[in-house]
Amino acid sequence: MTSATGQQHPISLYLKIWGLLFVLSTFSYLVDYFNFHSYLRWTLILMLMLMKAGLIVAFFMHMAWERLALVIAILLPPMCLLVLVGLMATEADYTFLTRLSFFR
Repeated sequence: MTSATGQQHPISLYLKIWGLLFVLSTFSYLVDYFNFHSYLRWTLILMLMLMKAGLIVAFFMHMAWERLALVIAILLPPMCLLVLVGLMATEADYTFLTRLSFFR
C-alpha cells in the first residue's frame, strides 16, 4: 500500500481563521445594529465582505499556498469581469440620465 503524502496544515490555523470570520461577521451585523447610514454603511459592509471572502479563498481554498501563476490564473478573470461590470454600471447611469433629460 502506498500512502499519499500531502501538505498538512495544523487544525489551529483553521480554527483561528474560523474565529476571525466569526468576528468579521459580528462586525458586519453591528454595522446594521448601530444604524450606520449612507456611504459609510455600504463601505463598511463591502469592506468586511471582501475581507471575509479573501480569508475564505486564501485559507479554505488553499490559495495562500499555491504558486503565483495559479493564483493569477484563477483570480484575474473574475477581477476583469468586475472591472467590466463597473464600466457598464457607469455607462448605464449616463444612459439613464441622458434619457431623463431628453424625454421630459
